Amino acid sequence: MEFFLNTPSALDASMPALADALGSRRKIALYGDLGAGKTTLVQAFCRFLGVEDSPASPTFSLVNEYAYRDAAGNTALVHHLDLYRLKNIEEALDIGIEEILYDPWYCFIEWPQVIEPLLPDDAVKIQIDILSETDRRLLLL
Repeated sequence: MEFFLNTPSALDASMPALADALGSRRKIALYGDLGAGKTTLVQAFCRFLGVEDSPASPTFSLVNEYAYRDAAGNTALVHHLDLYRLKNIEEALDIGIEEILYDPWYCFIEWPQVIEPLLPDDAVKIQIDILSETDRRLLLL
């Protein structure tokens, strides 16, 4: 499945279709160059879920966590990871990556290359390609 986006409102409008494509899968690996829009995608998905916080890139904290209310009114979480600075899989294990990858919550992982061997089999991989200054292609792999 792929999406072509050229405005922030187009990104927001695509979130219901993205959620449908994810189905019950909750672990999402985001691939793309610097500035492709990985954090922007996470922000849009969080808005779709009803997260009240304003998600920011976890470049320095490595892991950010956001809460929202699920359909039943229960508190649910979104984990947002940025693994750009990690040098190896051991550093990922040190931050508790396995616990995050196998909990029931959404988890968006920017720069997931270092932990690919740890990704669950049903993890969704999304490639974000820069087509122009404003145009992006999201490809679910």
